[in-house]
Amino acid sequence: MARVVAIEHEQDNVHLTLTCPFVEELGIDQSIAHNGVCLTVVRLEGNTYTVTAMRETLERSNLGLLKVGDEVNVERSMLMNGRLDGHIVQGHVDQTAVCIAVEDQQGSHQYTFKYESSKEMVKHGYFTVDKGSVTVNGVSLTVCRPTADTFQVCIIPYTFDNTNFHAIKEGTVVNIEFDIIGKYLARMHNLTI
Repeated sequence: MARVVAIEHEQDNVHLTLTCPFVEELGIDQSIAHNGVCLTVVRLEGNTYTVTAMRETLERSNLGLLKVGDEVNVERSMLMNGRLDGHIVQGHVDQTAVCIAVEDQQGSHQYTFKYESSKEMVKHGYFTVDKGSVTVNGVSLTVCRPTADTFQVCIIPYTFDNTNFHAIKEGTVVNIEFDIIGKYLARMHNLTI
């Protein structure tokens, strides 16, 4: 995780300055996912780095809601010679969702999220399927019990402790990225109709 240490507004852009354990390994122009949103490092100063979010990013994600002191899930880009863990996460957040329930599952946690849905959005692959994949704040997860506009995910203690899921409660806005394979299949299906 990273922690927001400064926020600067410049016209429609927001510059987020953060600190995290791997700042010394970063370079200008590297991509890092922040709550699942891929952003480019534009400045390095001491133990902090700065990324810029533009209007499109702010409208589709929860980054515009961040405050100084907030924790952000961060993940560096995958090296192409590495093992693919979880599902393919691009860092291209599709929209936000709101947590509508958190339940203690005797050691693990179950979260229910609600998102805006319409027939047009489904045509573009913005939906979840049971045992499919979804990314919530950059965390690759397995979908449970989806409906037309909700889904559940279960979080093990390690994920709870090492991501910002420990801060998610009812009403929290999160970023979601739907499964890229589902989006491609939906697009192909719509082209053949």
